[in-house]
Amino acid sequence: MKVENPTSRDIADLAGVSQATVSRALRNSPLVRQETRERIQEIARELNYFVNRNAAGLRTHQSNTIALLLFDETEGADAQINPFFLSMIGYITRSAASMGYDVLVSLQQLTDDWHVEYQASHRADGIILLGYGDYVSYREKLDALAAANTRFIIYGADTADQPGLSLGCDNEKGGLLATNHLISLGRKRIVILGDTSLRHPEFASRHDGYISAMRKANLPMDAALKIHADNTEEDSYRAVQELLNRDASFDGLFAVTDVLAIGAMRAIVDAGRRVPWDVSVVGFDDLPLAASVNPPLTTVQQNIREAGEGMVKSIVRLIEGEPVESVKLQPKLIVRRSCGAKT
Repeated sequence: MKVENPTSRDIADLAGVSQATVSRALRNSPLVRQETRERIQEIARELNYFVNRNAAGLRTHQSNTIALLLFDETEGADAQINPFFLSMIGYITRSAASMGYDVLVSLQQLTDDWHVEYQASHRADGIILLGYGDYVSYREKLDALAAANTRFIIYGADTADQPGLSLGCDNEKGGLLATNHLISLGRKRIVILGDTSLRHPEFASRHDGYISAMRKANLPMDAALKIHADNTEEDSYRAVQELLNRDASFDGLFAVTDVLAIGAMRAIVDAGRRVPWDVSVVGFDDLPLAASVNPPLTTVQQNIREAGEGMVKSIVRLIEGEPVESVKLQPKLIVRRSCGAKT
């Protein structure tokens, strides 16, 4: 077939669909059925039709851009990005590209007024937020975004009456999986390591799972085995070293992140104890590094591919005016050599 200067209207007429459906199909939107999407894309190829994204943006008042904001949780002391979020970026950008969106990646200071900048501009059609530091203060900025009708989704945090969309792991179930695994190996005095206050709702939920498992097994929960540590390998090492210096008796350790678990294992080994024979250790996240430390770390996996692609699909649905709900992904226990039966 030959059409001079084909338009999306020509494609819509030939496919028997609306122009809005054509637009979505040419962006690989999941809102269009695969069969319809493939038919529209085939017609576009036959007509030698190409989307002028700049012109399309002027017509729709959209930038065809998603802002991906990562947050510096070190208050400017370090430029390193949380490794869990860093491992998710590739899936986010690839998924966005397949749906016709560019991704604007920006590292923000949590103390800055970043929410004002993005809610008042048209730099992006929607925002994906990764990381939040102290959730109590961060929540105020989420409220401001919601009040300005900003389209956004946050990874991880899921609290009562939370504004906007969220996508994250079932953290309580993950904590339950981790602790039950340690209990199944005969471990009875199990440390919970991390900042599990309400300032970190994800970690607090993992702690709830730990509590549930310990209670169900009728195991004592010694307050001395609830150890606070900031989410760095160095602070984890310090906290566990102090615990060991007090001659505290423990045979299992559940760290609420892999970063904390790796620091804990170093402290345990440096104190002359053996992992997993003397102390079995479980982390949370399944960072790429978890499989290569010595011994390889048993951990609760958050599926980063499912998370990255899911956030993009959700924010695109929101941009396109479709109903969207928050999502909770299922965790999976990955067993490696940092855990073993008690001898």
